[in-house]
Amino acid sequence: MIRGLLSFRGRYRILHLTWFAFFLSFIIWFNIAPLATTIQQDLRLTTEQLKVLAICNLALTIPARIVVGIILDRFGPRLVFSALLILALIPCSIAATATNFNQLVWSSLVTGIMGSGFVVGVRMVAEWFPDQEIGIAQGIYGGWGNFGAAAAQFTLPAIAVATTFLSNGAVNWRLAILLTGIIAALYGVVYFFSVEDTPPGKVYERPQRHGAMPVTSLRSFWAMITLDLGMLLSLGLLTFPLTQLAIHFLQGWQELLCWGFLVGLFILQTYKSWQVNQEVVGSLNPLNSNFLKSSKTYPPAQRYQFRQIALLSFTYLTNFGAQLAVFSILPMFFEQTFALNRVAAGIVAAISYPFLNLISRPSGGLISDKCSSRKWTMTLFTAGIGVSFLVMSRINSHWSLPITIGVTLLCAYFVQAAAGVTFSLVPLIKREITGQIAGTVGAYGNVGGVVYLTIYNFTNTWTLFSAMGTTALICTLLCGFFLTEPNNHEAQNNATAKVEQSF
Repeated sequence: MIRGLLSFRGRYRILHLTWFAFFLSFIIWFNIAPLATTIQQDLRLTTEQLKVLAICNLALTIPARIVVGIILDRFGPRLVFSALLILALIPCSIAATATNFNQLVWSSLVTGIMGSGFVVGVRMVAEWFPDQEIGIAQGIYGGWGNFGAAAAQFTLPAIAVATTFLSNGAVNWRLAILLTGIIAALYGVVYFFSVEDTPPGKVYERPQRHGAMPVTSLRSFWAMITLDLGMLLSLGLLTFPLTQLAIHFLQGWQELLCWGFLVGLFILQTYKSWQVNQEVVGSLNPLNSNFLKSSKTYPPAQRYQFRQIALLSFTYLTNFGAQLAVFSILPMFFEQTFALNRVAAGIVAAISYPFLNLISRPSGGLISDKCSSRKWTMTLFTAGIGVSFLVMSRINSHWSLPITIGVTLLCAYFVQAAAGVTFSLVPLIKREITGQIAGTVGAYGNVGGVVYLTIYNFTNTWTLFSAMGTTALICTLLCGFFLTEPNNHEAQNNATAKVEQSF
């Protein structure tokens, strides 16, 4: 595998081109955060307005991952990823020319869609790599691509300062943001002409019906609706800080309007899901004789267990959701607990999450590939998350700083490696709907971030660590009892194995 990565040929070339596309999408997604204080001074924004921008940047990522997953399975990752990168120029241009807070809000909302780029690459990598390498390939894709958020923190302020001569001596944050959009758009063109959806001789599998995820049983249908409801409720949670932090931005009636919109969206999504799966669900009219009566039974070769998607969504909530939350609060935690200065606290946070992720997420995927059981790899890593967060909940100012950093690094490793294990399993459930499965599981990572940060807003760091640890241990039990090994994917993946020798 290492030799192949260095060769930049065959499927490894696709992997490199794709993780870099994801890398750029994350730079776009987080391009305002490292320049926030400069923008605040230039446009005379309040601290509360900066918090609103951060929330808006997250809001549309959750539904976007679902929608992009549907589009992806229909049109293929090559077209969808290229289009996302090219369209990134629009919100970047809006932000770069913004003169007031409202323009930045619209830019942040649209920029949040770039977070859905992760879903696209999952399907692309799954098409090009065989089962025995899917874990490390997805780990490299996710871990290296995620580093785009850290790269934005390091590079964009430097670009803004270095180009002050173009803005009369002022920090040129506008050019820095605009450059990210231009580079992403240019790379979108390069990506379109440099990759293919599948290896030579392999057919790209598409679902027979579009608009929602197809399921193979009535029970799976209701489980899918429950997952959809959970995502929309997490979006509803985002309205509370918008009301509390910026009274003049979101009034009470506007909050009710947002909730009404979410209810309407849930009804629409349920209807679309029924349209795609009406042969399995039957009629939703209680007066109809076919009420909830299936008219189709899938043969065993075409069935899949939706509970696998639900469990992997829960695991991603416990690992990537925790990563999103902890990375947001870790510098402040070290600063307040050990009286570190901001620079030292930021360095500790950067080493434990963005930099460690370059190694830990691929290693989790590799361990999943090499071990005989992906199920128990997932279970044990999730248990590691639970135990390490409960240990972190006991940290106080009397602890030794080196020991605290060691515990933090260990916890970060379990969190990130478990994310790699999660996406070593996602592509092995059902090939033709991998995009939609990845969209659902990926969205629940963001759901976890929203839920955990909401808990933090009403409590404190130690309570948050306890909540994340307890949630992970509950997830561990569910994985141990209900997660199953992928055992019907080899037939779907034979086409990849047959063309391996050409690489």
